[in-house]
Amino acid sequence: MTPGARISAAIEILDAMADGTPAEQAMTRWARSSRFAGSKDRAAVRDHVFDVLRQRCQVAYMGQGETGRALMIGLLRVQGVDPAPLFNGEGHAPRPLGEAELDVPAPPTDEATAWNLPDWMIPAFKASLGDRAELTAQALQTRAPITLRVNVARGNVVAAMEKLSQQGIETKANPLASTALTVTAGERKIRSSSSYLQGDVELQDASSQAIVAAMPHGARVLDYCAGGGGKSLAIAMNADTEVFAHDIDPARMRDLPARAARARATVHQFDAEEMTAQKPFDVVLCDAPCSGSGAWRRSAEGKWTLSERRLKDLTQIQDDILDKAATLTAVHGTLVYATCSIFAAENEHRIAAFLTRHPEWTQVYSKRFDVDENGDGFFTAHLMRV
Repeated sequence: MTPGARISAAIEILDAMADGTPAEQAMTRWARSSRFAGSKDRAAVRDHVFDVLRQRCQVAYMGQGETGRALMIGLLRVQGVDPAPLFNGEGHAPRPLGEAELDVPAPPTDEATAWNLPDWMIPAFKASLGDRAELTAQALQTRAPITLRVNVARGNVVAAMEKLSQQGIETKANPLASTALTVTAGERKIRSSSSYLQGDVELQDASSQAIVAAMPHGARVLDYCAGGGGKSLAIAMNADTEVFAHDIDPARMRDLPARAARARATVHQFDAEEMTAQKPFDVVLCDAPCSGSGAWRRSAEGKWTLSERRLKDLTQIQDDILDKAATLTAVHGTLVYATCSIFAAENEHRIAAFLTRHPEWTQVYSKRFDVDENGDGFFTAHLMRV
């Protein structure tokens, strides 16, 4: 595909999304109907679409519209590229720019456009992040780092780096966790590499790894909201820790057995009845459902679909999860709360509300992880009974 044809494909996908089709579904439909597109073409089109989502306000402003065509014109301008040579109508390229489309707007001055956030989020960002609000909004407009977790139960970090390099995957140490490697080259080779297929490494954000590293080891640990099981697998690297995984929707854990087998890790999966029968646990991890705002670089659509009502609903779900998890935690055990959210409403406020409801508990640890070049935005807190 030519660069112009890739832009046309991105326009088609963005228009499908405007009609209500989720981003991933629109991408999949396009890929299935475009068998001629190679892997590099699909990756380039995907990059266009997600770059638009990360910077939607600004690209819509610079493209003077919300259509897929306007958004791609705006994206190119934001990236410092003149769209006219690419919108030339040749082959499968978009038709040439019209007279109105040739006008380039002055740079935006309002915060919502410059920060690429819905209007209602600006106060929430400022209240939650203080002087890091603008930096975080800007960071969410960039692409996220690709990070690997070295399975130290199988080998050491240096050996893993050397083996990856031999397969054309270059990495560097990540300061957030001793097991974390940031990929600097060859990221598209990861899933087909022997290091990945043999369980030597796993894709996992460095902040997520750091949350696991801070948890108590040598215990019976319940991953109460396990999802795909990434944190369960990270916990299972500790030979002296017995790991149990549960999720209210068992289908979310369907890939966990295969992932555990690849890593040669033991993770026991529980339904609600089995979990209750096995309580209490020394450590209960609540990786709670949340806005995902700390990871919006990876799932930028969430920035535009989250509403104030949905955020409030999530806080109620989080409260309910904490209350239930407390009943599963042993006396003198540790209840670990975690989110990939930047909002205080989902983080510090939930811990404060829990401690008000349960004065017999106390907070013994908490940490925020910023959205930056090393990892996504996360929050964690450790709670113990007084």
